[in-house]
Amino acid sequence: MVPNTGLCVGLDVDPSRFPAEYTQGPDSIVEFCSEIISLTRDVATCYKINTAFYEQFGRKGIDALYAVRDAVGTAYVIADAKRGDIGNTSSAYARAVFEDLQADAITVAPYMGRDSVEPFLQWQGKMVYVLALTSNPGSADFQRQNVGGKMLFEHVMESVLSWDRVSDIGFVVGATHERELAAIRTSYTDVAFLVPGIGAQGGDARLIASANAGGPAVFNVSRGLIYAGSGEDWRNAVRTEAIRLAHELHSPGE
Repeated sequence: MVPNTGLCVGLDVDPSRFPAEYTQGPDSIVEFCSEIISLTRDVATCYKINTAFYEQFGRKGIDALYAVRDAVGTAYVIADAKRGDIGNTSSAYARAVFEDLQADAITVAPYMGRDSVEPFLQWQGKMVYVLALTSNPGSADFQRQNVGGKMLFEHVMESVLSWDRVSDIGFVVGATHERELAAIRTSYTDVAFLVPGIGAQGGDARLIASANAGGPAVFNVSRGLIYAGSGEDWRNAVRTEAIRLAHELHSPGE
């Protein structure tokens, strides 16, 4: 049974931050991630794999990516790949992520418009998270621009939800925007959100879960969780932090 905590564990690997018992290179990725999965499996609703952190190591990293995906097993997997290109290219990306990697969801960038997103929307039973209001400071550069009385990210959400699709669809809304998330949730009560940015980027688990008001969402924590400890007791630190986050996300009012 999948834990209903809303906690999404981001497996963003940085070997330079691995505990001392691991080698500080790509050869330790699978072993480290497998340990993180083991420590969090009973409290994590899903796992997010940011493909760039694996691709940077070339063939070794790609092999590690698939091995980590296998280690996750039957748990829900979000491929954080932020794809989006002309139609035939997006079709190839979709096959790679959904058919070969066997991910359950993907993040996509809508900047190039409808035809760049549509190929991902043709996969029944898969989830497509479209970037709307992201957690990084640069989200103000374009996403918050006023276009005809609405912010650009609002236009994105309205347009995307009007498109034909067989897949499920949701949006990336950063945990660094709790006030905006609360407002968005009142308009989109049943739409799924992927909420990154808790921890290292400044988002507060309890506050952002409260802002979400119980709507369908998963809340990603990467660096703040998987590197919660570096000494001999690092496993206990990760485990303790995972339990704390799961509780705050699932019961934000307590």
